[in-house]
Amino acid sequence: QVQLLESGGGLVQAGGSLRLSCAASERTFSRYAMGWFRQAPGKEREFVAAISWSGGTTYFADSVKGRFTISRDNAKNTVYLQMNSLKPEDTAVYYCVADTTTAVVTTGPNYWGQGTQVTVSA
Repeated sequence: QVQLLESGGGLVQAGGSLRLSCAASERTFSRYAMGWFRQAPGKEREFVAAISWSGGTTYFADSVKGRFTISRDNAKNTVYLQMNSLKPEDTAVYYCVADTTTAVVTTGPNYWGQGTQVTVSA
């Protein structure tokens, strides 16, 4: 059972940056693909970004391409989401997710963190 704990959320002005972190409890962290989803008020959860177990392959939603990057440090069991040029529409609860492959991570991951709030003011 993988346990995920997000941190780094907060309030930022439009155009600003935030970096989210997700620490995983699993000692075999390096075997998991990781990712991020988000849920805005009144909307369904949506995929944001994913990264393969090696870090060599990444995927992004069209809405964040060119603004967000995802990376991981397998020695620290941690995945990061660097968010730049933030917009008010990026306001949401951001969830760290994990599963065995990026295909599953992008569509229906089994492991979810509790979420961290990101608020972007206009």
